[in-house]
Amino acid sequence: MSRYTFGGDEHIFVEVDEEMSLEAFFTSLAMTNAVRDAKIDGVTEICPANASFQIKFDPDKIHPQKMMDMLKEMEQSAEKQEAKLDTRIIEVPVYYQDPWTHETLMRFRERHQDPSGTDLDYAARINGFDSAEDFIKAHHGAPWFVSMVGFVSGLPFLYQMVDRSRQIQVPKYVRPRTDTPKQTVGYGGSFSCIYSVRGAGGYQMFGITPMTIFDPKQEAPYLKDFMVFFRPGDIVKWRPIDRAEYDAISADVQAGRFEPRMKNVVFSLDDFNADMDGTNAKLMEALYAD
Repeated sequence: MSRYTFGGDEHIFVEVDEEMSLEAFFTSLAMTNAVRDAKIDGVTEICPANASFQIKFDPDKIHPQKMMDMLKEMEQSAEKQEAKLDTRIIEVPVYYQDPWTHETLMRFRERHQDPSGTDLDYAARINGFDSAEDFIKAHHGAPWFVSMVGFVSGLPFLYQMVDRSRQIQVPKYVRPRTDTPKQTVGYGGSFSCIYSVRGAGGYQMFGITPMTIFDPKQEAPYLKDFMVFFRPGDIVKWRPIDRAEYDAISADVQAGRFEPRMKNVVFSLDDFNADMDGTNAKLMEALYAD
């Protein structure tokens, strides 16, 4: 059962679960979609998160208790819905162990748990891998689920689509950095992310992608309709690349020629829970089908 809390006179915060899971995501998605579809007079903003969401409303148009009662009714309906989603699977190229994030991590070693090693070395060691290369294989070996987009404009939070016993766990920096390169692929806790803009941060830095994911000028051809690329429910497959391919893709991005590989798919949570590896294999087949 979700926990409902008033946040002042205009907000209701709903905690679907204490930790992220795909089950919590689908419940939150169903509820926020229901609020959006109902077009409730007085609701001014819907803000979904990993395992929670927040509703902003005008108390002069809808009584706070009525708003909460409506959300509880929607939760009962959401629990009965089949957890199935029409979404996209997207290939994201990643240049692991790149020189730009390496330069940054060297500047902020005093803020890290292991000042003598790299972020990848540290992540590999605490997760029981023999080397950074083995850790990288685990990082891109299975797809990731976009559970939330936000905090920084266009930044996706990605949840690894494997059994919990196989999920990577890496803490954030002991003290945050004041700089992180744009489009850094990072990791903190149980979430991967892509830094959509340059700025402060605390996630471990594993690499960088040449693919633009946030474009206020909307110059990238795949961002003509909306300046933010990712949507909650998207599925991501990391693809490791080298410096030569990074430079080639960067040139295509700058010239407006780059189009990410992506396919429309239907994701069923029941099918995934019944056979995670089999479902992931089918997603890969869909992504790379001609």
